[in-house]
Parts: sequence; C-alpha cells; structure tokens
Amino acid sequence: MKEGPDIAQIGALIGDPARANMLAALTGGKALTATELAAVGGITLQTASAHLAKLEAGGLLLPRKQGRHRYFSLADEAVARLIESMMGFAASRGHLRHQPGPKEPALRKARICYDHLAGDYGVRMLDSLVAKGAIDAVGDGLALTAKGEETFQCIGIDVADLKASRRPLCRSCLDWSERRAHLAGSLGKALLTSFFDKGWARRTAGSRSVIFSPEGERQFVALFPVETPVAA
Repeated sequence: MKEGPDIAQIGALIGDPARANMLAALTGGKALTATELAAVGGITLQTASAHLAKLEAGGLLLPRKQGRHRYFSLADEAVARLIESMMGFAASRGHLRHQPGPKEPALRKARICYDHLAGDYGVRMLDSLVAKGAIDAVGDGLALTAKGEETFQCIGIDVADLKASRRPLCRSCLDWSERRAHLAGSLGKALLTSFFDKGWARRTAGSRSVIFSPEGERQFVALFPVETPVAA
C-alpha cells in the first residue's frame, strides 16, 4: 500500500518479542520504570532503553519523570485496546506463549485492561448492563441510556462529571480471553475504581489479576446478574 496509514511501522514496533512483552505488561495500567520493563522483556537495561525510545517515537508510550526516576505508560486507551485485541486474535489462532499455569484462571476471571475491568467478570458486567437496558449495544459501539444514568447515579457514580470530560463515556473493548466485548471508557474506569474504593476487590502485586473478596464477589454478582439459559 503506497497511500494511507502505514500499518507496517506499527506492526514492526509491536512485533519484536521484547517490545511486545513490555507493551503487554503496561496494559495493566501501572507506569513502570525502564528497569522493570527490562525484566519483563528479558533484556538488559541498555537494550530496553533503545526499545522504549522506539516505542515512544512511534506514539505507543508516554514517559513521565518523577524525582530521579523515569516511568513509562501506554500513550492512551487506544493503544491498550490495540494490544488487547491483538492478544485476543493471537489466542484465537492458537498463538500462545506459555502453557496455562496457576495464574491463568485468575487472569481469565478478572483482570485490569489499562484502567477498566476485563476477563469473565468484565464481560459479565457489560452483558448484564446491556440486558437490563442500562447500555445500548449499537453495532460495535456502546451508548449509555437514560435508565443507565439512573442506575449509575444510584451506585454513586457521577455520570454528569464523566460526560464533562473529553474521554468517551462508553467504549467496547475486545477481551483477549473471552473473545467478546467488555466495557472501557470513562464509565468502565469509574466502575473499577468504585470496586477498589468499596473494598470489593484489590489488585495483585506483579500481576494484572483483580481479586474479589467473598463479600465483594457477592455484591458484584448481585449488582450484575446474568440470566442462565434454562435446559430444554
């Protein structure tokens, strides 16, 4: 292709194994240092710095300096959606980097995707919101309904404040493990933040996994019920 967007450049940036590992680690939403990312990529700090410079120049990373340390995070939510969707595509074609292990069930159940909930619980949450009419699924897009505004106000989420920001309120994000959509956007972020603030769930150190407490799990399931098909 001689005209239009150059996907080859983005493909080349993501296609390197070390850079792919670093980008995948950053989909957890936490900013990491070059040293931490070097460990993730299995490379030296000097090599990691060269890779990070390329990712930054390509618009995939955003560096931040705090004190003596320089941290890196994904440039924005669009990068996170790109990486998550590529992970889903790779999984659907059988391109897996490791055999399932002890961490696999926890990651598939609930994990952070940039700043919102993913995994089985993320998909369940969106399915439930669509089923109860809080969110409309229009093609590949999502839209908050009037009923949805009332629903979120009742659980302490200020929808008016979210609407005032420039970030999209609702976005559909392809889940790599479930291969279906979960809820992203400012609303997805607000929901996950509320789960943490209420003590329903917590992050796992060194992992993207989100662990729900027994009470948090009970509250979550009650708030986002899904219909179970009746056997014939």
